[in-house]
Amino acid sequence: MSTIHVPQGFSYVTASLVSTMFLLYGQSSLVSKHRKLSGIQYPRLYAEKAEMEANPAAHLFNCVQRAHQNTLENVTQMYIMTVVLGLTHPKLAASALAAWTASRVLYTMGYATGEPKKRNSALSMPLYGFAFFTLFFGSMYSSYTLVAAGV
Repeated sequence: MSTIHVPQGFSYVTASLVSTMFLLYGQSSLVSKHRKLSGIQYPRLYAEKAEMEANPAAHLFNCVQRAHQNTLENVTQMYIMTVVLGLTHPKLAASALAAWTASRVLYTMGYATGEPKKRNSALSMPLYGFAFFTLFFGSMYSSYTLVAAGV
């Protein structure tokens, strides 16, 4: 029977992964709140243009829904890169995912203003850039290191 060994400090990776659940729950709650305020019924994902023009709450619903949807579109790749990098550099991986999570909170707050351009704030973009490039290149390096070591 094989044994899986994780590096010391991998608990930071697990904590950072779990922390994203709070982000997703918060975004989901925001979407639910704005769905109710806008009157957009399930199963519709977004309000139509005419609804947004007639009802500012429908526009806000679309903004928070888009922030949540964009996070869902990206979270899987962030998880994979975090785990792969975490196998060789757990604290770096955990820090990068924490930065990504913080950037997504700021992104959501900006989008929730109803002005989509505010989603990319002066703080959210550098955090996102650090997180993404650290995880992207770090996971490639970790993968190479693990293959080269015959793990």
